[in-house]
Amino acid sequence: MRSSFISESPCDEQHIHGYGFNPQSWLQVERGKLPKASYSPSSIESLIKIAEPPVVPLYKPLDYVEVLSRIHEELEQCTPSERPGLYLVQSQVFRGLGEAKLRQRSLHSAWRCANTVHEKVIFGAWLRYEKRGEEIISDVLASCKKCCREFGPLDVASEVPARNFEIVSSCEMGYSSRVSSTVTFQIRDGRVTCDRRNIASLSIPFCSMLNGPFTESQLELVDLSENGISLEGMRAVSFFSSSYSLGDLPLEILLEILVFANTFCCDRLKDACDRKLASFVSSRQDAVELMALAFEENAPVLAASCLQMLLQELPDCLSDETFEKGNNDNEAEHHFEVAFSAGHVYSIAGIARVTGLKGKKGLAYEKLSSVMTSSVSLGWMYLERSLYSEGDRKLTDLDKSTELDPTLTYPYMFRAASLMRKKDAKLALEEINRLLGFKLALECLELRICLYLALEDYKSAICDIHAILTLSPEYRMLEGRVAASKIGTLLGAHVEQWNTAECWLQLYERWSSVDDIGSLSVIYRMLESDAAKGVLYFRQSLLLLRLNCPEAAMRSLQLARHHAATEHERLVYEGWLLYDTGHYALKCPSDRLRKGQALNNLGGVYVDCGKLDSAADCYTSALKIRHTRAHQGLARVHFLRNNRDAAYDEMTKLIEKAKNNASAYEKRSEYCEREQTMADLQTVTQLDPLRVYPYRYRAADNDNAYISQVLMDSHKEKEAITELSRAIAFKADLHLLHLRAAFHEHIGDVPSALRDCRAALSLDPNHQEMLELQKRVNSQEP
Repeated sequence: MRSSFISESPCDEQHIHGYGFNPQSWLQVERGKLPKASYSPSSIESLIKIAEPPVVPLYKPLDYVEVLSRIHEELEQCTPSERPGLYLVQSQVFRGLGEAKLRQRSLHSAWRCANTVHEKVIFGAWLRYEKRGEEIISDVLASCKKCCREFGPLDVASEVPARNFEIVSSCEMGYSSRVSSTVTFQIRDGRVTCDRRNIASLSIPFCSMLNGPFTESQLELVDLSENGISLEGMRAVSFFSSSYSLGDLPLEILLEILVFANTFCCDRLKDACDRKLASFVSSRQDAVELMALAFEENAPVLAASCLQMLLQELPDCLSDETFEKGNNDNEAEHHFEVAFSAGHVYSIAGIARVTGLKGKKGLAYEKLSSVMTSSVSLGWMYLERSLYSEGDRKLTDLDKSTELDPTLTYPYMFRAASLMRKKDAKLALEEINRLLGFKLALECLELRICLYLALEDYKSAICDIHAILTLSPEYRMLEGRVAASKIGTLLGAHVEQWNTAECWLQLYERWSSVDDIGSLSVIYRMLESDAAKGVLYFRQSLLLLRLNCPEAAMRSLQLARHHAATEHERLVYEGWLLYDTGHYALKCPSDRLRKGQALNNLGGVYVDCGKLDSAADCYTSALKIRHTRAHQGLARVHFLRNNRDAAYDEMTKLIEKAKNNASAYEKRSEYCEREQTMADLQTVTQLDPLRVYPYRYRAADNDNAYISQVLMDSHKEKEAITELSRAIAFKADLHLLHLRAAFHEHIGDVPSALRDCRAALSLDPNHQEMLELQKRVNSQEP
């Protein structure tokens, strides 16, 4: 780092904000195009700003395992009408846990079990919103019979069952033969003559008026001018009284009839009008205008149609100026307090934020501390409390939050920024890399870009810029002031440019070293050129899946399909996989990359068939063209040949080559003695705390051993349960819950075992081993 950059020379506010928020001027200074005298080194401080983490709008129970267990138990015992609501709550728990697929499954269950048209409309819209990326490929899903009905709008009127309306008999009301069989209604200047018996049959009020002890029953002319019905509307009512059909009527007349039917309690007429009006809802504007009337006149079919139209346009309709908008700011504290009183402990974070904004940081700190002393302490509690303290006390809380929940991003970002301000760029990068090694968070990538800019490492900075733009093309940096694409353009002039051949060599190099972000960057560059885009987008999707970015991967696959050069290539992309069968090969420079993957896959097939020599040949051939992951397959072959040392050495080679090597350490742990195994698994947890195998191994000491024999000789059951609970607190995993349930069963804690069984079955209701364990535990319950 240049000494001029880290100097403490004073500067004025204009220079800090001028250059700090203008990356183009800042880069021009660094390139020597502007004088250093006009540039303040302290301006980098404005780049390294850490925003407070948002209060997330998620359902975050203190003990999600307990909640999932209760929901599962209720689903086993509830009535059909209660199921949709329970599945909805279950989906919200999964949302708070970040389990998108499980959340969609619960929403689909709620939609499938819906009892009313309103439930179907709401759950269907929710599913469409969750799966909005899949709508583009609905034709492919339909061809595979995978397309669900929730993608299309419902025919609301047909979904609402027709009611059996009782026809009012005029004879029951004392119909007299002396009264005329017709009645004429006066509507201002016009008249409509109707059959008295038919009109009377529409409702009890009409029957009483025309045949009962009222003056109108003796009249042949009744004035209805003050009842809000037009001459045309009354003619339609008369026609309906004899035919039970409304025919083709304009919207205005139908609205008149709906109000008229409500006024005179004509249920059958109202139902027909309600269903007719529903067909007029064809746009967002229609829905906005008719929704209020539907509620006011209690028209359920019309209301459901309006609701469906609005929900279909989520989230765009929320920004429509025709919707009334209010300020929640003044009421925020009240709502947080109500939620907290109702048992949602996470809402204390919102209460503390509002208290802090009022300048009462000490009180906010106390509010969070009170929750932590009276309940289970979780990572987010320490994170939130850290916002209201300074110095060592703040860092202590942040360190504790990471210990309890290593997936929280703010602590890493704060520590990295603090280290950078202390001019320890190396440690700052190490800190932020700890998180980015297992969680690709955009805000963390942005911070690392700022650190690279401070180090004048423009090559690494633009690599991360490309990763951000791959994940979110419209992303804006520096608190939303500058488009990431603009910074990328500015940095582009600061790095070496590659031609097509050089790009392929760079991609090959990064792919073989398991540098996923570096590979994304090279692909991003290539997509800006005239290279064949289909195969590039597909390779991009493979990288994004490996980086646990499924939505971005889906977008890349769609683009791969769109840019496919041939029909065969398009079918490959539509199949969501790329497997070289040897019968057809793409003529492009990525053949060797694809060939390496194909050889690796073929080696796995040979291993499964017991043909170890053929498998070894495939893996060796893959390694010759630098498909680095083949080390793992070759290690497996060595192990199956009873050569554990060779397997260990093979995985060590992979560890040395791979940039992201948590999985390599995990696999190597299977080929070494216990002490080295524990060391490797500890390294895995440090690199990627989301990988569950190390927790399982440390709990059971040998995951393949029979559970009743594991750790029991040394009476370490409680230590095993503690180790598993450590990971379960932030990672909902079936295998961890299964193992903990088995330990609980062994020590005789039947309620805890049953709780873990039910929670695990919420994750996978058809898991056979869990079902057997639950049955066994149930038999022990008093």
